[in-house]
Amino acid sequence: MKTVTIPYIKELHAIDLGCVEENLLLESPVIHIDEVNWSEFPYKPAVAAWAAYSDKDLYIHYKVSGETIKAAHKADGSAVHQDSCLEFFMRKVGGDTYMNFEFNCIGTCDAASRVSKTEKTGLTPEAYARIRRFTSIVPVEPFEERAFDSVWTLTVAIPLDLMGLDINDMPQLIEANFYKCGDLTANPHFLSWNPIDLPEPNFHCPAHFGKVCFK
Repeated sequence: MKTVTIPYIKELHAIDLGCVEENLLLESPVIHIDEVNWSEFPYKPAVAAWAAYSDKDLYIHYKVSGETIKAAHKADGSAVHQDSCLEFFMRKVGGDTYMNFEFNCIGTCDAASRVSKTEKTGLTPEAYARIRRFTSIVPVEPFEERAFDSVWTLTVAIPLDLMGLDINDMPQLIEANFYKCGDLTANPHFLSWNPIDLPEPNFHCPAHFGKVCFK
């Protein structure tokens, strides 16, 4: 099981989301999302993430380099895993539920509290509005798959309370995994940070989460 320790950076909440990348790159360890868990899906774009937290939010900065890019979905709550998608799943240690936060490359989000892959409680529009996102892809409009020979980035700020976390009573760690996928892209792929030992692609597997520790 992989473990990463992420820093507390108090001033992040006062910085424009599009400018926090520098802080994360300087102070956070790199998280390589590079496990190819299923040999029938060998495509492996280069994907890395950096994470930190402030009094209010968990910040994740993703960097991706691949052959193509796709963002067909614009509405929060839609099937962004079909696009060029980056994901963060987490649960509190000993918890009966977990949360998934999935983002396509223009920042469209699908998130829920889950008992399983099929049993979930989706976020309200008000909760989605609290999840801040900043993408390097402009304009921020949906598009079908196209060649893309450059690097793209996505930075998100997820409120701690949406995950059941409280800065005044932070746990030492949570269980989590980071993913990159693209179910309906030209080269379907299912990469993870912590490896997954299952017979077919499935990210909804808390037993295969790693550990994210808080400084």
